[in-house]
Amino acid sequence: MKHLPVYIITGLSGSGKTTAMQAFEDASFYCVDNMPLELVPRFLELPFKESPDITGIAFVMDMRSRTFATHYTAGISAIEALGISPEIIFLEADVDTLIKRFSQTRRQHPVSGKKSLLESIHSEIEALNLIKSTAHHLIDTSRLSVHQLKTAILDLISRGSDHPARMKINVLSFGYKYGIPMDADLVIDMRFLANPYFEADLKHLDGESSAVKDFVLSNPETRTFLKKFTHLLDYLIPLYQRENKAYLTIAVGCTGGRHRSVVIARCIFEHLNHKAHHPGLIHRDIDRDIREI
Repeated sequence: MKHLPVYIITGLSGSGKTTAMQAFEDASFYCVDNMPLELVPRFLELPFKESPDITGIAFVMDMRSRTFATHYTAGISAIEALGISPEIIFLEADVDTLIKRFSQTRRQHPVSGKKSLLESIHSEIEALNLIKSTAHHLIDTSRLSVHQLKTAILDLISRGSDHPARMKINVLSFGYKYGIPMDADLVIDMRFLANPYFEADLKHLDGESSAVKDFVLSNPETRTFLKKFTHLLDYLIPLYQRENKAYLTIAVGCTGGRHRSVVIARCIFEHLNHKAHHPGLIHRDIDRDIREI
């Protein structure tokens, strides 16, 4: 298996392990929930050829597996024998918070048996004390919202990494006559610009052609708009990233989605690419008029 970072997410039931795993998934980690620790070394020997884009592997392990606490030390040693040093993240919360969370979800505690919820929580705390003492990262989620916990996990993953979790950005051109895209987050209207459609030698070209680009970009208003709008995006994108937004779709519209919106969407795409955001570019309606003739 190629060298990949390996994390083990563990801790108290109700402390937010599922949320933590979702954060790892957002960071393109291959995540496995509730795998017996004894099987992890064999799993880590797999080549992962079918998943070339994964940035790491994360396991969620806890007291749902009855042998987890007793086999923990031997299991970690077996993983380290492969030359892999997993980072252990231990999540916890105070007893009052755990009781409230179990009451809200109406789920049974995994170590309950015939014990009360309070007895089960204290029993699990005691059973996991040794594991907690060996963890590399301790996170108390008592006062954290779901979004704050995800931020904490993503910050932890990104620390010292050349590949931090990245929000996926798409720039999409469209025609208003065909409707605003349903998945648009930011919508900007280009119908204030002069329309190449009314130029006889440009009407049948599209916004990816040099002639249409030159026509649209030669307008001083276009240049002023692009300067102001790209500055706005440079301000907004880090704020969206801070809130752990997974996708951001910037929709650029004109009447038919063939000329002005295509040129501007391309300019925005190139700007964001220059800023290392690696966006996608989609021209939804660039040839729709032609297709529907």
